[in-house]
Amino acid sequence: MKSGINNSFNGKLTIIKPLTLFSEEKEKEIRDFTFIDLFAGIGGTRIGFEEAGGECVFTSEWDPDCKKTYQANFGEIPHGDITKIDEKEIPNYDVLVAGFPCQPFSSIGKRQGFMHATQGTLFYDILRILKYKQSNGQPSAFLLENVPGLVTHDKGNTFKTILESLDEIGYKVFYKVLNAADFGVPQQRKRIYIVGLRKDLFGDVEFSFPEPTGKKAYINDYLEKNAKGYSISKHLQETYLFKIDDGRPIIIDKNSKIQVKTLVSTYHKIQRLTGTFVKDGETGLRLLTESECKAIMGFPQDFIIPVSRTQMYRQMGNSVAIPAVAAVAKQIAKKLKSLKVANKDHVTVTTTGFIGAIQHG
Repeated sequence: MKSGINNSFNGKLTIIKPLTLFSEEKEKEIRDFTFIDLFAGIGGTRIGFEEAGGECVFTSEWDPDCKKTYQANFGEIPHGDITKIDEKEIPNYDVLVAGFPCQPFSSIGKRQGFMHATQGTLFYDILRILKYKQSNGQPSAFLLENVPGLVTHDKGNTFKTILESLDEIGYKVFYKVLNAADFGVPQQRKRIYIVGLRKDLFGDVEFSFPEPTGKKAYINDYLEKNAKGYSISKHLQETYLFKIDDGRPIIIDKNSKIQVKTLVSTYHKIQRLTGTFVKDGETGLRLLTESECKAIMGFPQDFIIPVSRTQMYRQMGNSVAIPAVAAVAKQIAKKLKSLKVANKDHVTVTTTGFIGAIQHG
């Protein structure tokens, strides 16, 4: 899985062949569409879309530690700050995917159109990239992922502006809150998925989100025994975690046939109200291990984590549950396959490669 590619920065665009978590033969077999991955994190969304038959042709992520993890697994250094990326530099693609932060929009700006209303936010950059590529015949669809609170953010104004903005630039939009626990991971993790299909290509189309798989996974099947190095000190247990007898924090062991609460990016801070800890380790209580975090997020066990433990928890807590994303991606892929357009090359395999890095100098 680790590529060994050494990207060199020479002030020019460096073109490299995109790598995936699949073998070269399998990759060629399953490529059905192309996509770009914005706010990519450590690549969870990319894995989900590759499982659905996609080929990633562009990635953006600003966090340096996430970029380290991304490069360790895909052999590519993602482009940096999306606000500084020229949409003209992005190769053609079929699907835009992005998980973006919630930010309030300007109510005054709406009088001048939704592109203006969203200016100064990261969502604006999604809009400008979609709009520019749409004028050049791409993309056909998008998937945006966020926390369920997006719907009520700023008294619902944020979500209303998002939907109206996407409609304004020509997409029919569908959305639904899905729980990762319904797609085979041992974690309760609800996220809103927003899918857009181009109205001029698909017409009066409908979109069906994936149904629960019916396969339940439980944390006790993934717990390690006698894990070393993750222990919580006796002092912290006595003075903080168990200071009050109120049933918190949640303690699990090999008999815990449950799905754990949502893994958060601040898990490393050992918070008694939101934390889930394991009855195991040198002091009798420990944090979830790297392997257990991968399991509850749906990452393969050979996924490389080259950063500190604190960064590992942050990255996993900010990532997507891969099986849920893959399920939505497969539904999008079905729509792309059914799309009949005059230009037969519209939905096709991209073989032009990946722009490895941009440096201005």
